Amino acid sequence: METDLLPWVIGNRELGDDVLEVGPGPGLTTDVLRSKTLRLTAVEVDETLATELRDRLSGTNVEVIHADGTRLPFQSRHFSAAALLNMLHHVPSAALQDALLTEVGRVLRSGGVLIGADNIETPARWELHVGDTYVPIDPSGLEKRLEAAGFTEIAIGVARDRFEFVATTRKR
Repeated sequence: METDLLPWVIGNRELGDDVLEVGPGPGLTTDVLRSKTLRLTAVEVDETLATELRDRLSGTNVEVIHADGTRLPFQSRHFSAAALLNMLHHVPSAALQDALLTEVGRVLRSGGVLIGADNIETPARWELHVGDTYVPIDPSGLEKRLEAAGFTEIAIGVARDRFEFVATTRKR
């Protein structure tokens, strides 16, 4: 995460002072993201994972909230940036993925940055997700989905078996 994935996704982008991470799971990306901002809010839908992460990061600059990313409990235009790192494929349908993207756009400030990464569908990925939710994202259709969710300045990069994306919220 620290030496490969996140440098590729974040690059030299400034994330600002108040970052949202949706779907941190056990917090591997959270550990790196928290060094890039003053405040990090991690929203995890799985109650056990949220509790474990909250306990582990107690006393740091991270607030962990158990919530659904499609219904975020924050005011509009609250965060300077948001991160969706290897989590979109765990959202149970394309419609809910789109709802999550729209909701993240709602809570980002005008011109706020969205960074993300996910894996490209392969037979090996399906094997890894037996018994788990796996709704792969096709990076070739992601730009239109991000535009529909209110994002602009969209860039998508593909390398090996993964892709990364960055977008900003429209000025409002």
